[in-house]
Amino acid sequence: MVRRRRPPEPQPDLFVEAGLTPEPAPRPVPAPPDLTASDDVSLSALAFAEAPVALLVLANRRILQANPAAAALFGWPRHLMQGQSVRMLYPSAFEFRTAGERWLRLMRDRPSHEDERVMQVRGGAMFWARARGRTLTPERPFELMVWTFERLPGPEAPSDSNLTPREREIALHVVEGRTAKQIARLLGISHRTVEVHRAGVMRKLGARNVAELVSRIVESR
Repeated sequence: MVRRRRPPEPQPDLFVEAGLTPEPAPRPVPAPPDLTASDDVSLSALAFAEAPVALLVLANRRILQANPAAAALFGWPRHLMQGQSVRMLYPSAFEFRTAGERWLRLMRDRPSHEDERVMQVRGGAMFWARARGRTLTPERPFELMVWTFERLPGPEAPSDSNLTPREREIALHVVEGRTAKQIARLLGISHRTVEVHRAGVMRKLGARNVAELVSRIVESR
């Protein structure tokens, strides 16, 4: 008697869980750039591919192109980033919407802007980043934009905000949803000290509660 094999159990759709659009197969790996090329187009392509900073080209907040440095920064292969909403790089839909509203308002008056914000890598870990953006379509700012992202190297990273290094460190833990007691255990300090620093952050950023604080942290410079 021949035993029938049980059908395999369905596997979770990792693309759906991550909020991405599945692609049937990776795109072909492009040929290495021609280092002897001298025409403007070739040099521009070379500069984009070899730039030491993360570069994204966006159209209506969707990723048209991501350079290798952007893939390394955010932990996503380029072929999985390209064509997706830039929402995949934000910790939440709220922060994605809030940052978009703010940038749209600012870039109606000037073609470029920069700020510091919390971004998200593949897997959900968050980090402070300096974001710089320039629109190539000033009348419709989001239609075509070029972005750069730079990871700030920790709570001691330079900033034009008035938060102290310890306050920035605690602020990032707050954005990640940790309580004062959880933060205290991670940092090896008392939860009362955490509460004092958190209160200082709220006062400096004009937040009345934790939800408002998260919004202010994401938007703060």
